[in-house]
Amino acid sequence: MAEPVCIKEKLMVQCGELCLDSPNKVTIVGVGQVGMACAFSIIQQGLSSEVALVDVMADKLRGEMMDLQHGMPFMKKVKISASTDYSVSARSKICVITAGARQKEGESRLNLVQRNVEIFKSIIPKLVQHSPDTILLVVSNPVDILTYVAWKISGLPPHRVIGSGTNLDSARFRFLIGEKLGIAPSSCHGWIIGEHGDSSVPVWSGVNVAGTFLQQLNPKCGTPEDEEGWNTLHKEVVESAYEIIKLKGYTSWAIGLSVATLVNAVLRNQHNVFAVSTMVKGVHGLEEEVFLSLPAVLGYYGVEYTLCQQLPDAELQKLQHSARTMFTLQKDLKI
Repeated sequence: MAEPVCIKEKLMVQCGELCLDSPNKVTIVGVGQVGMACAFSIIQQGLSSEVALVDVMADKLRGEMMDLQHGMPFMKKVKISASTDYSVSARSKICVITAGARQKEGESRLNLVQRNVEIFKSIIPKLVQHSPDTILLVVSNPVDILTYVAWKISGLPPHRVIGSGTNLDSARFRFLIGEKLGIAPSSCHGWIIGEHGDSSVPVWSGVNVAGTFLQQLNPKCGTPEDEEGWNTLHKEVVESAYEIIKLKGYTSWAIGLSVATLVNAVLRNQHNVFAVSTMVKGVHGLEEEVFLSLPAVLGYYGVEYTLCQQLPDAELQKLQHSARTMFTLQKDLKI
């Protein structure tokens, strides 16, 4: 054996082959407030042994990487890398996309989406080139239509293209239900489905605590006729992001935690059910090729099942309206 020539060789003797690839690698595209909240949540929870950051702003990218790296002694060991070159994302199990253009004052929604289409054209092919077996998790807004765009550009099967959708909306819904009842939100069960936006659908028919459905106790619960005002909770859910942005300039922590939960379900093959944006054609009589949020089972290969909730006619019609809203917008896109 050769004489050790450096401190590392004097300190350690290699006994076997080193594993240089991480089967649970996660890449995050975009190091703004949302992207970094996602990165921090994933790293803090020890979900991945390797996280790569990608952005066009080299200085901010390096600064964010260094800041996270310096916190490693307080967390589980994670390899953190960053680059403006998409080769850093190679062999990622999941690619989380938070990059995108913000809406300008007076700009139409169609124009905003079209600008984001152009941005996605510069992102998606490079991710798929370096990680052909990856799962795309789209967080950028408007998330449903951009998940559709990512699917069309990537050429991946639809079960491997997921939008964060109404997972956070459903969490906000459960929080507000819990606040009204004085119960932990984890013990309150309710779903927001459809579009992540104004046309989202609160499934009041399914809201329950310990298997007791609120509409069994009060059939008007969640309707405009409800004297207790439960129907205002959905309005609060829809407006909460606007309120947070008005107060602090952006949303970050809750969406970061939401994304980390979805990443965990995939990486650990948990088969958990979440409201995520997925291809809904053929479900609930929906004929349009659109991505909307429905309860879906997430596993190692992406969306495994879409659940068929037993929706009353009023909720079903709202979901179908949400699908038509998406289709009307996306049919004019140039992808």
